[in-house]
Amino acid sequence: MSVEPLSPAAVVGRLRAAGCVFAEDEAELILATACGQAEVLAMVERRAAGLPLEHVLGWAQFGPLRIAVDPGVFVPRRRTEFLVEQALAAAATERPTVVVDLCCGSGALGAALASALPGAELHAADIDPAAVRCARRNLAPFGGRVYEGDLFAPLPRALRGRVDILTANVPYVPSDEVGLLPPEAREHEPLVALDGGSDGLDVMRRVALAARDWLAPGGTLFVEASERQVPGALAAMGAGGLTAHLVTSRELYAHVVTGTRD
Repeated sequence: MSVEPLSPAAVVGRLRAAGCVFAEDEAELILATACGQAEVLAMVERRAAGLPLEHVLGWAQFGPLRIAVDPGVFVPRRRTEFLVEQALAAAATERPTVVVDLCCGSGALGAALASALPGAELHAADIDPAAVRCARRNLAPFGGRVYEGDLFAPLPRALRGRVDILTANVPYVPSDEVGLLPPEAREHEPLVALDGGSDGLDVMRRVALAARDWLAPGGTLFVEASERQVPGALAAMGAGGLTAHLVTSRELYAHVVTGTRD
């Protein structure tokens, strides 16, 4: 049975009625991604039901890359592109870079770094099996290896003391604030990728305390935090024996805390 075509205006109208603030932009992406009217209708209905746009499309734009994002996998945020920019600015240019991305989710950070660092040795890890499957697809073109497990635990021991760039987009929402997140995040993204404990810094502290053993001399850990968490994040870097620094972007309202091994 044929499906009655939906005009672009009708798609916009349905999305706007569902409360999508950027209905015109979303309609354009859906129409460009869908293969046929049946898929357009299905995608519009899924978005109207509250699924994140990236889960509906099956991908997210992250820097110059289109990153596959499977249902139930954490959606990479555009503000995290600022973290990638800081990592690239610190990367050595005279030799291949060893990159490790913890709490990798879809693998967006690792893919963005590897695409800009020819010859980089890329490793990533996540505790969520769905994220690991998704990241393996995204990192395969760059020769990246993805491991399933808790933080550093699944990484090869041979990486100890060799990592130049260590990114960790850890969960940093305080536990009692997870319920305040937009429904598309709290209902469709894994809790393990959102909940950072009582003050949001539990996982970050664990990463900072263990990072020095994995970093090469001069290697740096990059994490994201909210503005009010910055003092605690800086303290966590110091407690791990790292030299801490803060970089911010007013435009993206992004706060990146770094810790460098001397």
